[in-house]
Amino acid sequence: MPERIGQACKRRDIMNSLETSKQLPRVPRLCSEVMRRPIVMLEEHATALGAARMMRENDIGMVAVCSPSGCLVGVLTDRDIATRLVAEDRDAYTSIALLMTRGAISCLADDAVAKAERLMREHRITRVLVTDERHCPVGVISLSDLAQYEPAAQVGRTLHAVSARKFAPERP
Repeated sequence: MPERIGQACKRRDIMNSLETSKQLPRVPRLCSEVMRRPIVMLEEHATALGAARMMRENDIGMVAVCSPSGCLVGVLTDRDIATRLVAEDRDAYTSIALLMTRGAISCLADDAVAKAERLMREHRITRVLVTDERHCPVGVISLSDLAQYEPAAQVGRTLHAVSARKFAPERP
């Protein structure tokens, strides 16, 4: 009997030392560590057709719209194309300047990931552009990117806030 107890204690000590020696993966804290790059950028004079093709080729739902100097002026999403081009029966060669959402929500690459998450909740958006100090896009963070790094409960709260309806029906 004492031999079995001794073996069990040794096994437990070995398991404990293995657990403490394991390095847990580092949780990213900066937007630059989570963002996806490169980001697809177009200038305002690009056409909706060209933007839609760019989205299809890159399997994305948003492009950054930049000035000729590369500074962010807005974003064009697949939803913008559906609601402002297709639903209004506009020509596919319409300039994206007429369709895009101006004043894109963004954060800096050196900002905490928590800021990007807060911006998503406050503005009810699923993507936040990441810019440098000159306001030029360097990446994008989506809700699915956060889901890879943040605790499920935290991402769930962000998803709940993003998907909240402005005028939600009353619940019983």
